[in-house]
Amino acid sequence: MREKKMHVKNSYSDKIFDGVNVAVMIFLLIIFVWPLWFVVIASVSNPNEVWNGNVILLPKGFTLMAYEELMKYKMIWTGYRNTIFYTVVGTLVNLVVTICAAYPLSRKDFMPRNFFMFLFMLTMYFSGGLIPTYLVVNKVGLVNSPWAMIIPGACSIYNVIITRTYFINSIPSTLQDAAELDGANSFQYLMRVVLPLSKPIIAVIALYYAVGHWNDFYTALIYINKQEYMPLQSFLRDILMSNKMTLNDMQGLDAAATEARMRLAQTLKYSVIIVSTVPVLCIYPFIQKYFVKGVMIGSVKG
Repeated sequence: MREKKMHVKNSYSDKIFDGVNVAVMIFLLIIFVWPLWFVVIASVSNPNEVWNGNVILLPKGFTLMAYEELMKYKMIWTGYRNTIFYTVVGTLVNLVVTICAAYPLSRKDFMPRNFFMFLFMLTMYFSGGLIPTYLVVNKVGLVNSPWAMIIPGACSIYNVIITRTYFINSIPSTLQDAAELDGANSFQYLMRVVLPLSKPIIAVIALYYAVGHWNDFYTALIYINKQEYMPLQSFLRDILMSNKMTLNDMQGLDAAATEARMRLAQTLKYSVIIVSTVPVLCIYPFIQKYFVKGVMIGSVKG
């Protein structure tokens, strides 16, 4: 009888805990999701409604005026073109360099691997700083070049460590012995055995690198002065911080027209955010099945 009472008590406590847990999760979900939802509905609402603070949960006065205005801004498309180039080419370069660094470090027959691993780890804690880095980039002629967005950050030691750990823990050494018996050299073993079995970790680090390139404006702020090489995020920063896109069109307008353009600028910010974020969000569903597996195997084991 006593055990039955304890079971009922524990069951009641579990229900209270589950209820509180669900309530907290719903509250956190609202906190995180509502700002994203607000950006979406504000971008398709009437600028006057957004300006007056009437847009809260649903769009009011549905209009695509902000997106139509955005289409007229040619530099947005220049930024899109540059960012797509930096993301695609930069991610490919990152993957090649990361895999070429991680694979030898995962091989037990590579004798100086501990020495090189120490040097790699050292760079995670100590660096030359911004000024020496800029001097090196400038000396090799990468300033005001598209490659300044790709070459200086071609390798992340953190991603090298994750990839190396995956190779060590997920690729059996017996496969290497079997490949050598079949006459495969190290390069053939890497291309035909290791990489096909490493799709989860490759997808994960590719996502890390791609998102980093897509969101990168700081590198362009340091190394790029020419508008034709600037990424999308640089133009987005200018629009969000200075309303440059709309203020240039206000010259010669009367007070009412100027106020209307200012209200449009408020909505324009939200449309720019949507345009710059949607392409990255579209990537996640295609690699979601690899993401958790790759992160867990590559970072927890070993």
